[in-house]
Amino acid sequence: MLDKLKRWARSIKRDVHAIYLASRDARTPWCAKALGIVVAAYALSPIDLIPDFIPVLGYLDDLILVPLGIALVVRMIPAAVLAEHREAAEAAASRPVSMAGAIAIAFIWTIGAAACGWLAYRAFYAASTPAVIE
Repeated sequence: MLDKLKRWARSIKRDVHAIYLASRDARTPWCAKALGIVVAAYALSPIDLIPDFIPVLGYLDDLILVPLGIALVVRMIPAAVLAEHREAAEAAASRPVSMAGAIAIAFIWTIGAAACGWLAYRAFYAASTPAVIE
């Protein structure tokens, strides 16, 4: 059972890398490229939709959303292209490293956190401050 789980985890990691590579291939349709970039970025990002420190729900997105996203993108990529990139992903020992991708993800999360903070500030500050009538 544990061996089967390890093989499944390795295949997920390989497919994420293959999707990343296929999303940069000219033979991949644009919609598969777009979704592939989103799925690969989410799978490789240390920031999750539901943080992992939340007892049960934290790992639920990793166990459900990532495999479902991979399955959807795999169906959209032509079989020959995917097979080629799966072989390349198996040959590569490490996952893709992209400084530009890391900066983009950090920027998006920072902007999102700032927007949430601003909205919360407006909601709570505006509610507690009396209106001045002149």
